[in-house]
Amino acid sequence: MKNSPIVPYLLILAMGIAVIFFLSLDGADKKKEAANGGEGGGETTEVNGEEIAKSSCIGCHGGDLSGASGPDIRGLEEDHIADVAMNGQGGMPAILAGKEAEAKAVAEYVAGLEK
Repeated sequence: MKNSPIVPYLLILAMGIAVIFFLSLDGADKKKEAANGGEGGGETTEVNGEEIAKSSCIGCHGGDLSGASGPDIRGLEEDHIADVAMNGQGGMPAILAGKEAEAKAVAEYVAGLEK
C-alpha cells in the first residue's frame, strides 16, 4: 500500500471536491443579486446600433453595408431591417432573434446611412 497507484488520484479528487465546495460558498450569498440580473440590479444599458451593426452585419453586408455576399441594406426602412434581423429572411438568419431593442437600434443606424 506504500506505493499504491490510486493514492495520487484520490488526493486529486479530494482537492477538487474541496475547491468546488469553497467556490460554491462564494455564490451562496448572492441569490438576490443573481435574481436582479447581476451587479447592475436591473439597470438598463444603452444599446449602440452602430457597434452591433459593425460586429454582426459587416461579415455579409460589407464594411460600409453596401453589400458583399449579402445585399446592400443602406437606406432600407427601419421596420423592415428590424423585422429581418429578428426573424430572418431567405438566406439571412435571425441574428437578433429575441433582441428587439438591439434590432431597433441597428435598424435606426442602418436606415440613417446614405446610399
